[in-house]
Amino acid sequence: MRVASWNVNGLRAVHRKKAWEPFVKTVNADIICLQEIKMEKDQIKESDREINGYVSFWNSSKEKKGYAGTAMYVKSDIAKDILNIHYDLPQLEFSSHGRLITIEHKNFVLSNGYFPNGGRGPEFVDYKLRYYDAFLSFIEDFRKRQENVIFTGDINTAHKEIDLARPKENLTNTGFLPEERAWLDKVISHKYVDTFRFLNPTKKNAYTWWDMKTKARERNIGWRIDYIFVSENISPFVTRATIHSDIYGSDHCPISIDIDLP
Repeated sequence: MRVASWNVNGLRAVHRKKAWEPFVKTVNADIICLQEIKMEKDQIKESDREINGYVSFWNSSKEKKGYAGTAMYVKSDIAKDILNIHYDLPQLEFSSHGRLITIEHKNFVLSNGYFPNGGRGPEFVDYKLRYYDAFLSFIEDFRKRQENVIFTGDINTAHKEIDLARPKENLTNTGFLPEERAWLDKVISHKYVDTFRFLNPTKKNAYTWWDMKTKARERNIGWRIDYIFVSENISPFVTRATIHSDIYGSDHCPISIDIDLP
């Protein structure tokens, strides 16, 4: 099974740039997780919105149109075994931006999230950290019922110095703050595995986001802030973890894993 994740930074923009079909064909994923779709489901025509052979799920921002939001495409033969679908976290303060879609499948749980950005001031970092803790508690509750857990998305934090081009210059910037990185340490202490680092422990210059204003992608001055985590028990079944840096259309690039669940 191939799981792909992409912060599209506006799904309508990806369609306008003619980047959608090349992405779908190139990555050829069984499950596609999108973040920051910035749209309502009916804002693009059905022939563009749907993919033949897939079932789609949408969670748009309820508070502000054209903001945040997530979507998920699941191949029909996998979707038939979905037992339940959950939208957002249960806490009211985290339920208005469409940041999360979680599917309970008979063989696994998969959560797709667009995690908050800590920019614009300390209160936003505080909100981000509260969201982080609420999400970890949420996904841990699922693991009590189904040990095979996958979660993915734009986490909005680079974990280690190897995960961004200029770590020293960003030690006091959100996205690389000690308290943000400590949450990723906590995730790993709860026996979740960062699949890309698991298979590529020393690979440098591997990033998933670049500042478009400074044309950072052309120079590969980037950050790895998009992840696919799996529960430790299924990490041996991950056979490939890929950063698709040759796919354009957003300030993020897609990522994917191949996993052969037993």
